[in-house]
Amino acid sequence: MRGIPFKAKMAACTTSFAAVAAMMATAGPANAAEYTVMDNCDVPWINCSYGDLWLFCNSKDIAVQGGYYKSAFTMFYGNVSDHWGTSQYQGSSLSTYRYVFGNGGNGNGQYMKNNSASVQNCARDDNHRVYYNSGYGGTSQYFAKNGPYGDCNITDLISALKNNNASSHFA
Repeated sequence: MRGIPFKAKMAACTTSFAAVAAMMATAGPANAAEYTVMDNCDVPWINCSYGDLWLFCNSKDIAVQGGYYKSAFTMFYGNVSDHWGTSQYQGSSLSTYRYVFGNGGNGNGQYMKNNSASVQNCARDDNHRVYYNSGYGGTSQYFAKNGPYGDCNITDLISALKNNNASSHFA
């Protein structure tokens, strides 16, 4: 019994490939959008009113000078399992929000994951913890709530977390 000649096999392969390529070309592409935000409350599917944990690009000596913020910062309210950002599909569209430092100070526009040097907890009622790993793992640092009469003290991250911050969580 003879097999199919090589030229016939190649022609069949080429025809099959062309059919698959044509079918893929007619399929509707998935839409993707990427945004940068400095506050996780700016993400449409996160329900919050304001960020009360502030992460600064610079250490506290540089971040605030003469009563003014000189360092760019990111604000979070609630738990953030990955400081890189968050994504969500809505139908065939993927929306991704990346967390960046904002306000025009030092570090403005830079991605904030693994790039923060100090923290300010301005929460009246919530303690926070910043973690080395995404998903709330590894070395962490605790930041006590501000309280009703506090002044939102800014604190440097410990050396293990300085420029190695990947997630934050209510403590």
